[in-house]
Formats: sequence, C-alpha cells, structure tokens
Amino acid sequence: MMGAMARRMTVLLLTVATFVAACAPTPPEPPPTTSVPPGGQEAAVGFEVSEVAGGLDHPWDIGFLPDGRALVTERSGRLRLLSSGQPGAEMRTVRSDFSDVYAVGEGGLMGIAIHPDFERSREFTTCQTHQVDGEPKDVRLVTWRLAEDGSSAQRVKPLVTGLPLNESGRHSGCRPVVTKDGALLVGTGDAADPDVAQDKTSLGGKVLRVDLETGKGLDNNPWAGSGNANTRRIVTYGHRNIQGIAVQPGTDRIYTAEHGPDVDDEVNMIEFGRNYGWDPSQGGTLDSYDESVPMTDRDRFPHAMRAAWTSGDMTEAISGATFLSGEQWGAFDGALAVVALKGSKLILLTIGSEGNAIGRTDPPELDGEYGRLRAARIGPDGALYITTDNGEDDKVLRVTPEG
Repeated sequence: MMGAMARRMTVLLLTVATFVAACAPTPPEPPPTTSVPPGGQEAAVGFEVSEVAGGLDHPWDIGFLPDGRALVTERSGRLRLLSSGQPGAEMRTVRSDFSDVYAVGEGGLMGIAIHPDFERSREFTTCQTHQVDGEPKDVRLVTWRLAEDGSSAQRVKPLVTGLPLNESGRHSGCRPVVTKDGALLVGTGDAADPDVAQDKTSLGGKVLRVDLETGKGLDNNPWAGSGNANTRRIVTYGHRNIQGIAVQPGTDRIYTAEHGPDVDDEVNMIEFGRNYGWDPSQGGTLDSYDESVPMTDRDRFPHAMRAAWTSGDMTEAISGATFLSGEQWGAFDGALAVVALKGSKLILLTIGSEGNAIGRTDPPELDGEYGRLRAARIGPDGALYITTDNGEDDKVLRVTPEG
C-alpha cells in the first residue's frame, strides 16, 4: 500500500516539475544569421561603402546639422566639422575647450545630439567624462553653441551632471538621441559599480529622459513624483552599458544596444518603468562586480523586461544603433542597424510587429572589412553613416544600397 502511494507521489512530483519547466521563461534565441533579408534571395540588397573622411582619433558619434554638415566627436576630446556627408568632404577642427574631459579607457568625449531648434539656437549637447584637477568626477551632459561660421563652439551650461564615472573609464556609456516630442533620451553605463544599475537614485545603468533646456526629468516620466531629482530623470533601469539608442520610425518605439559581459549583448525595446535585470551585486549581497550573473536575471527579477535580441553565447560588443528608413533600402527598409566593435561588423535586425528581432543579416561589405565600428547614424540624405574605432586613421563611412 505504502509502495503504491509512494509511486503515485513520485508521478505527481514529476508531472509538476515537467509543467513548471515547460512554463519557465526562457530568453529569446538570437535570430539566425543570414546573407539576405527574410524575403529571400530575390530581396537581397547589396551595399556601397565610401569614405567621407579619414585621419580621425576614435570618432565616437556623428551629429548632422540642418544644412547637411556634420559634427563628429573624438573620444580624446576634440570636435570636428565635416563640410558634408559626401566622400571627400572637407574636415576642420572646431575650437572648443574640452580640457576638462577625462579621456581614459572607455571615457572621453562621447555621444552628441543636435538640438531640434539648431537653426535658431545653434546648440548641441555632448556626453563627456569630466575631471577636476586631473581627478575623475563624473560623466555629464554639456550643452554647447556653435559659431555661425562653424569655427568654434562655446560652452553654454552643464545640462545633467553626476552620472557615475569609473577611474578606469570603464562602462562610461552615454549615447543621446532627441525624440519627436523634443525630449532628450540618454543611455548610460553602470561605471562597473555593482550597486549602480538597480539603484534608482543613481543615473548609471539607465535610460534617462530629460528636458533639453533644463536637464530636469519630464513630468510624465515613471517616477516624476519622486523626491530625488535623479530618480525623476529615469525611465528604465537595470542596464549594464548602453552604447546605442534609436527611435523606430512609425511606432516611436525606443531601442537600446547594450554590451554583455562575455555573453548576451542585448538589443532592448524600452518600456518606461521597467527593470532590465542586470544586478552584479546579487541583490546587494556582494561588494564586488560579479559578471557571471545573467544580463536579464529573471530569477531575481521575475518581471524584468526580456531582450528583443541577444547575441547568445558570445559577444559582438555592439555599439551605435539606428533605423534604416526609406524605399531605397528595399527589403531592409525599417531594419535596425547595429554596429559592433569586437565583431567588426554591421548587423541588420528585422523587427517584428511585437517588437522583437525576427531576422538578422550581416552584410559582407562591412563584415571585418573596416575593423571596429562605433557610431551609426542616418544622415539627412537617408544614407547610413558609420565611424570606425581602431585608434589609427579612423574614418567616417557612408553606406548606401547598390544601384
């Protein structure tokens, strides 16, 4: 009798265990790498790559002006002005005081966002690591004004200060983009500090949404009623090191490109108020930076937002991100273009109606041909502009469909 009961209990426990395993959430599998978009061979699109300018030093980002000229930030603390986005464009240095930039490791002069009213204000905002008397202080957003002739730029004000900064420059993050409603979105890094990503009083490991004039958090941010000014600026948390941020045309969905440790680079679709699950402190139990934890830890945070795409059991070190838009891109119209540092490639992700990546293409024209790739921006001509980040004779590249 007892033996029969024990057998029934064993069967019951195995059934429950099987049910729980079947229902447990699993991370998305990376879409297969293909040489053509989901439409098949007949939908294949080739790409032409041309050099706009060379001789740069770790160019981090590109900001296009209304007249087609472009500002390029160099991580070492220098700003360049390109006469156009066309091959052979003239390039000159913009005189500006970046003597306080802490250009160490991954830190320096990083992202740039041109203000929507640039034609009137001539203002733009940069992300930069900041030092005082040679000592690292913070990562900050600084607003500048470009002279009418483009020869110089004057500092207007620090817009947002106090983003955490690692002495080594590690995980400085900081890529900005201006949305259609004029808000400034900024993806930040966690400064390799174990507590930062889950701390909603810290600006590191977050997506921020601030007023472009005041730097304050906007009234419809998730924690707008908080008594802490930093918390009011935050729209998502639990990120490791955001390197790219892009807004999808037509839906206004926000996507970020984020570095994983030795696995699971992530592209995330941003939903305000959500936790993205990075916690190298293991719930505050560790003082060290434990990189063995999952990028999206759904055991510790069951409601953490799943990644829209992950690189799986390796890393590409993805960086800049932007959406291709226009009929000239053929089957890739609407694809999310993400460039990779370690992977030295361009990755095109097809985004499905639910917001997840459903296809991946690595164009051979940019697969290992130009080394590490850092920035990805769409120019006013609809072309894709990419910067290399090899540390010697770096370039701005212009990518267009063939034909």
